[in-house]
Amino acid sequence: RADPPHPGELTEAQTLPDHRRRPGAAGRHARQSWWAVTTPFEFRRQGRSRRALLALAVTYGLILVALLVFDAAWWLMALLGLCTLPALWDVWRNPAAGLRLTGEALSWHSGRRRAEVPLSEIDHMRLDTRWDFSVRATALLTNGKRLRLPYEALPPHRSFEAALHAQGIRVERHHFNVF
Repeated sequence: RADPPHPGELTEAQTLPDHRRRPGAAGRHARQSWWAVTTPFEFRRQGRSRRALLALAVTYGLILVALLVFDAAWWLMALLGLCTLPALWDVWRNPAAGLRLTGEALSWHSGRRRAEVPLSEIDHMRLDTRWDFSVRATALLTNGKRLRLPYEALPPHRSFEAALHAQGIRVERHHFNVF
């Protein structure tokens, strides 16, 4: 006999069509499996964003102010301007990056790189918070190998962790490790 669902939860009979129901499944587990089957988690990002354009504009504006108002050394400002070239290249090329988590696989792309791992091969995911507060994700596979997901393809870590839990993937969190 199944427990009654918690307030606000849907039973399997309310969420699943007849051909997808499992005998005895009800409550929270039925809701999670329904979400896992029908709703893929997707995240996409472009290199040309408002944030990147704003950062470049502010940087070049500050360099101009330093040159014109404060009479800064031109070679020093040119050296600072060289540091913006990778961001300028990303804005120019506009590379796409993203991640997709379905009931069958985890796939991601970043520029020309693409990869896909079946969920059955993932033992667990490791989310590491770095000293700069960025979060890196690593898929630890059942055969012992590790796959580092590219940073530019990662969604916000809280929503990604919730999607992983909804798919039944164990997540380990590690905060501020030195090595």
